Amino acid sequence: MSKWPDRPHWVFEGHYLGGDDHGDWIGFPAGSRFTRPGADVTMPNHQVGLVPADSLPERGWLATFHGPGSDFRLYVDVATPPVWDGTTLHSVDLDLDVVQGRTGRVWIDDEDEFADHRVRFGYPDDVVEQALVSCRRVEAAVRAGEAPFDGSHREWLALVPGLAAQ
Repeated sequence: MSKWPDRPHWVFEGHYLGGDDHGDWIGFPAGSRFTRPGADVTMPNHQVGLVPADSLPERGWLATFHGPGSDFRLYVDVATPPVWDGTTLHSVDLDLDVVQGRTGRVWIDDEDEFADHRVRFGYPDDVVEQALVSCRRVEAAVRAGEAPFDGSHREWLALVPGLAAQ
């Protein structure tokens, strides 16, 4: 992950689990490290990430489904459509996040950061529009429990406990 236009952001390694109609699933066992400038976090819980399939009409996001031990059920980064380069995934985080807490409450996070960064870093108009459309669509799908936010992740998350943290 980077920040607009090419500033460093989160770097992490995961285990490719496989793919389905929703996209590619990546496992992050408890103990996985996520680093960025100024932060080094070791995750206390199992997680599974979803890279949306190329066939989906809206791909401007990356989702992380959290297992027990987190304050979140789901954390979706609104981003540029992710691109695989071999085994490395690249995407630009566009600040907005759709979050579902453990209680089921859904909210949009970092709207203030998005408003500031779109001006300060000169997000192009088409990037701003894509981010806003992605955010609205993902939020609506999460609230409605539509695929892939309908529990589809559970079978993939079940594979994570047997993996070693990287």
